[in-house]
Amino acid sequence: MRLAVTGRLGQVAASLVEVVRGRDDVEVVAVGRPALDLARPDTVFAALEAAKPDIVVSAAAYTAVDQAEDEKDLAFAVNATGSGKVAEAAARLGVPVIHLSTDYVFDGTKDGAYVETDATAPLGVYGASKLAGEEAVVAANPRHLILRTAWVYSPFGKNFVKTMLRLASDRDEISVVADQWGNPTSALDIADAILHAAETFDRDKAFDAFGVYHLVGTGETNWSGCARHVMGASRALGGPHASVRDIATVDYPTKALRPANSRLSSVKFEDVFQWRAPPWRASVEAVASRLVGGETKSTMST
Repeated sequence: MRLAVTGRLGQVAASLVEVVRGRDDVEVVAVGRPALDLARPDTVFAALEAAKPDIVVSAAAYTAVDQAEDEKDLAFAVNATGSGKVAEAAARLGVPVIHLSTDYVFDGTKDGAYVETDATAPLGVYGASKLAGEEAVVAANPRHLILRTAWVYSPFGKNFVKTMLRLASDRDEISVVADQWGNPTSALDIADAILHAAETFDRDKAFDAFGVYHLVGTGETNWSGCARHVMGASRALGGPHASVRDIATVDYPTKALRPANSRLSSVKFEDVFQWRAPPWRASVEAVASRLVGGETKSTMST
């Protein structure tokens, strides 16, 4: 089984490449710029056709949440038009598409965890562009799996866990928002779930439970709680650590509004695919161990 994943340098793409390493029954082909550029729709089909995929994983995206407020056209070109073209290309190739989306399609006002049937109401350009991307994927390819995830981190790229460890290297205290809640999610776990879903498609040619799913780490916390766990894990490993001071969202103003509640329920994915994400604390510890232990320590400055 061959998977083509867009976003060659992204966290999910890097994680997919890693989790299949050493397997002879699955191959991941990461496709990115310049061969495939979502801002240039004319590049999409040829790049994916050349990859000869059995399944397309649509992971590339414009993810600069605050910058998107000033670059609306580019955000929509990549996240909406570009994602639609990826799904269309997969349909033309006769294969399913697994598309990554986000908690930012919700406004964060719900008391509990969001389920797939809850009304969407993005607060900013990034969330609106990702929601438009979902709609484009649905319209382009009936064999779609849209996976909304949140608070993604990994040993790769730029993310919250790496930022916390970097800041702890040169300060004694870090101020972190305490009134935004969600589910920290390891890109390595996302990759494992994607492979599980892909294997389900490959095994069951009559699979018909396509649609929108939520996929996040098991358990919930706020940003400061996540930061404290990162610090505790790093300290136990002899790595950098700092105390964490709780602050409110209003104390850390950003151009784009963030949902106060990003909690997502993964029950539907668990029921359909019989796969459950590990507890978020365990996954954070695993990534912190790699970063502090030096396996990817050189990338902490990125």
